[in-house]
Amino acid sequence: MKKIITISFALIMLAVKSFSQEVEDTPVYIIKPVIDYPLTAIGTAWTLYAFTQIYSKDQSSLEQINALRKDDIGKINRWAIRPYSKKADKDSYGPFYAAMPLPILFLADKKMRRDFWKLNLLYLETMSMTGIMYTGSVYLTNEYRPYAYHEDTPMDFRRRGGAKNSFYAGHVALVATSTFFMAKTYADYHPESKLKYVFYGVAGAATGLTAYGRYRGGLHFPTEILLGMAQGTITGILVPHFHKNKLLKKGDLKVVPFSGESHGLAAIYKF
Repeated sequence: MKKIITISFALIMLAVKSFSQEVEDTPVYIIKPVIDYPLTAIGTAWTLYAFTQIYSKDQSSLEQINALRKDDIGKINRWAIRPYSKKADKDSYGPFYAAMPLPILFLADKKMRRDFWKLNLLYLETMSMTGIMYTGSVYLTNEYRPYAYHEDTPMDFRRRGGAKNSFYAGHVALVATSTFFMAKTYADYHPESKLKYVFYGVAGAATGLTAYGRYRGGLHFPTEILLGMAQGTITGILVPHFHKNKLLKKGDLKVVPFSGESHGLAAIYKF
């Protein structure tokens, strides 16, 4: 009888190990080549093209600049009109440059390293979605930056084509997209790790610093900054979420051994 129990227990443990390995090998994200490859390619191509257009707009005439009136700006944004600050503009690029190459960190994590190329494709797709929305809005509009309304900004700078790229805060959106994507993917690979809250905290801080720098530089109005923050955060979180393996969402799948009158495995899935 003892031999039978021992053999049964050994078989159960072997099954547990085998099943656990299958769960561990279950992909966190599902890539659909027919959808994701073309979507990423189109999004990236449009973004690169649009960048060449939004940074080569015709300069404004003296008459157009002199016709700008602070009173035409709503009260919620008017207080942000300020002269251009080169220092604040430069400082805002700190978190921006730090956020762009973040996917390299995938190599530092054992679980994520195995899906390095998949995660990088997903990252590129996510960034291209923000690129489409950000460059598309700037391409289709000619909203003047706050500094263009301030007389202390040099006239040549107020007249430049880039002064019409205010709507909306693209740098803020891109930083939010990148950093919250990293936080979301880390949390999906390590749902039980408390370190994921650090990632989300860093994402919020980096986005906030970029937003503050763009405001201080006279580059965007508050509503444009808030829109960039919201769009970037939502995109950075939802794109990987929509690619997540349904069996792993919310950590709903659990496999546990049981014993008593009988022995076996219990697979529990919460809907």
